[in-house]
Amino acid sequence: MSDLAMLTAAVQAFRDARDWRQFHTLRNLITSLNLEAAELLELTQWKSDAEVEALPSDPAANEALRDECADILLYLLLIADVTGIDLAAAAQAKLLKNAEKYPVAKACGSRAKYTELK
Repeated sequence: MSDLAMLTAAVQAFRDARDWRQFHTLRNLITSLNLEAAELLELTQWKSDAEVEALPSDPAANEALRDECADILLYLLLIADVTGIDLAAAAQAKLLKNAEKYPVAKACGSRAKYTELK
């Protein structure tokens, strides 16, 4: 069993023990994922780039980063479970698509979108 499959089983067990599946519609899961992503973003609000870069070295900020990243991952696992998406396979496929859109020879060192690469 993969790490993702084990995490999915753990989050399902957590959810099911609390009878929360009834609330986990696809819409609610996607909304919750975005709310958690906003909480991650909030950790950077009003901070300079240097302050944001320093977050991992501050124990309390690092814990907050870990917690928000974990919340995002857990909701993503539930979304993938509900929709039947194999996240590892989807990520590999997306990397292949991105490699085609962003060939090294054109994209290396560039922040341009693939439609703007020359």
